[in-house]
Amino acid sequence: MVSTLDGQRAQAGPATHDVTNQAPPLTPYDASEDTALLQGLRREGAGWAEEDLRRLGRQAGSAQAQEWADLANRHEPELRTHDRYGNRVDEVAFHPSWHHLMRTAIAEGLAGSPWADDRPGAHVARTAGGLLWGHTEAGHGCPTSMTYAAVPALRRQPELAKVYEPLLTSREYDPELRVPTEKPGLLAGMGMTEKQGGSDVRTNTTAATPTAEPGMYTLRGHKWFTSAPMCDVFLVLAQAPGGLSCFLVPRVLPDGTRNTFRIQRLKDKLGNRSNASSEPEFDGTVAWLVGPEGQGVKTIIEMVNCTRLDCVMMSAALMRKSLVEAGHHARHRSAFGARLVDQPLMRNVLADLALESEAATTLTLRLAGAADRAVRGDEGEAAFRRIATAVGKYWVTKRGPAFTAEALECLGGNGYVEDSGMPRHYREAPLLSIWEGSGNVNALDVLRALSREPGTAEALFGELARAEGADDRLDAAVTGLKRQLSEASQATARRLVERMALTLQASLLVRHAPPAVADAFCATRLDGDWGHAFGTLPEGTGLDTILERALPGGD
Repeated sequence: MVSTLDGQRAQAGPATHDVTNQAPPLTPYDASEDTALLQGLRREGAGWAEEDLRRLGRQAGSAQAQEWADLANRHEPELRTHDRYGNRVDEVAFHPSWHHLMRTAIAEGLAGSPWADDRPGAHVARTAGGLLWGHTEAGHGCPTSMTYAAVPALRRQPELAKVYEPLLTSREYDPELRVPTEKPGLLAGMGMTEKQGGSDVRTNTTAATPTAEPGMYTLRGHKWFTSAPMCDVFLVLAQAPGGLSCFLVPRVLPDGTRNTFRIQRLKDKLGNRSNASSEPEFDGTVAWLVGPEGQGVKTIIEMVNCTRLDCVMMSAALMRKSLVEAGHHARHRSAFGARLVDQPLMRNVLADLALESEAATTLTLRLAGAADRAVRGDEGEAAFRRIATAVGKYWVTKRGPAFTAEALECLGGNGYVEDSGMPRHYREAPLLSIWEGSGNVNALDVLRALSREPGTAEALFGELARAEGADDRLDAAVTGLKRQLSEASQATARRLVERMALTLQASLLVRHAPPAVADAFCATRLDGDWGHAFGTLPEGTGLDTILERALPGGD
């Protein structure tokens, strides 16, 4: 029985508070409302894809897609080593939302499809799509990235590429483990690192033994970090009689039996929780040689170059997504008598973040343009891609954690709770600096390229020369960079690569961004008129112009 007092309370409604001064849900929103991205898309030769990308941007910002992203991370993948009868199956079960995200990404051409598209700009369109679909969540970007990256490496063995490439470039998603050639589309992964060496893959101990059948080997060993273990095929490094070599390892063999791919455990990671990362064990595992024996690194390095670009892309996507969240909150939250977005210091913070985000997006699309033109035979762009991708991988991914932390802080305590989604972005950000070579590995790779491939330095300075005379601070930075280059050493590699990245970003913004954006970037990132945290832009910076460009829809 309800008492009279209870009835009075029910009629009165909540007794302790009313919900006011809280931002409404961001969704639905249009992720393609990104001026820098759309301008870069057209500039890099993929304007023909704009209509499809605008549609994808609306889908990425939809309530449904954002819910998929949340659920895929709340309900993490589960390892099933055996079936109910005790048979070894080594399968990973995912929440249905993971499959929805994957199916969309592959159908939209974010995996291997650009390799089957002859249109100039196809690889740029894919990267732009990743920048937009990255507004959902990053975990499922791992298998799509590796599938994209596997194709050029697999081409080192034409007879294998003839069989697998049409399936790796398909837009059909089939998550079941079956005979690869019986599926409408495939996913590819990679297995390089081992516990004793990590990035030093030449210390790998996994052994490859030739069989009587030409090109076929059996592998025995253990891999330390192999993500997306439900992929159909993997490119794996192992020690053959002729040295470290690259191999194609299918999960299911042509006769329908399971290849030996024992998943020992899934990694318990800081972020990237939706994506399964595993430790597989090989024992008599059947594999086919890709490229010559002893040239495993040379064969698989093309795959690494592609996935490094995707690390830059996803860092830029995380920055943009975090900025959109911060801007939305600031527009709807008031403090000390005014909306946050109208408070001078908050405007400084948001504008500073906007500069960093636009610089990251613009560089990402320039790298994608270089990749696209390199694929089509442009040697100059290939040389630029070689050094600039490593430079961008080092710097943009390094900026991600600091950026997402500052964007989270714009939401205050609201940003620190899981419901906001910001903690997931923050946990994701450090990963992109670690995967495909940590900061030191990429910095040293830049030095290696400069010393062994002289054309790379020429290509970089050729790119910087396109903005010569447009800004005195940029010209001075280029001169200083040349001096740093002549004094480069391992101990100073990070300083050198950081300066390369900032000079390259400034050059692109001077040429392509509004004067207010370019001026603010050069004044702070090159000329030193900046503090040690975001929100320290100098007095007189064109905050209004920067924010109007970065946060469409008005204040």
